[in-house]
Amino acid sequence: MPSFKKIIHHLIEKNISLSLAESCTGGLLSSYFTEIQGVSQIFDMGLVTYSNNSKNTILDIPLSTIKKHGAVSKKVANLMSKNLSIISGSKICVSTTGIAGPSGGSKSKPVGLVYIGITVNKKTIVFKKKFNGSRKKIQKEIALFCLNTLYKLT
Repeated sequence: MPSFKKIIHHLIEKNISLSLAESCTGGLLSSYFTEIQGVSQIFDMGLVTYSNNSKNTILDIPLSTIKKHGAVSKKVANLMSKNLSIISGSKICVSTTGIAGPSGGSKSKPVGLVYIGITVNKKTIVFKKKFNGSRKKIQKEIALFCLNTLYKLT
C-alpha cells in the first residue's frame, strides 16, 4: 500500500474533491488530509458527527433510522456518506461509524466493528470491517483502510 501522503497527493493530482463524515475515527482521517500542504485544493470538509444528535441535525439521518438499525450499521454509514455528498457536492465522500473500544461492544456489534461508506459520483459502497487492538490502533487502521480504498477507487 502506498503511504498516506502518496495517496493524498494522488487525489490532489487528479483534482478529486473530497469530504468526510467521521464518527468512530473522531477526525483522525481529516487530520491525515490536513497534514498535507495543498490539500485545500480538494478537501472541502471534515465533519465529526459523533453523537446520534449530530448525525441527525448535521447529516439529516432520521433518529428513527438510528434507533432501528443502530448508529453502527450499514444503513447509517450509507446515509452519512450519501447525505454528505448532497451537503458538500464533493466528488468523493467518506463516512466512518463503528466501535473503537475498549468497551461499548456487544456480541452482535463487537469492539472493532466498523462500517465505512464511500460515495463516488452519487454511487455509495459500504464496507463492513473488523479491526483488532487498542482504541488508537483501531482508529488508525480504519483511517488507513479508507485511504487505501480511496486510492484503489481513483
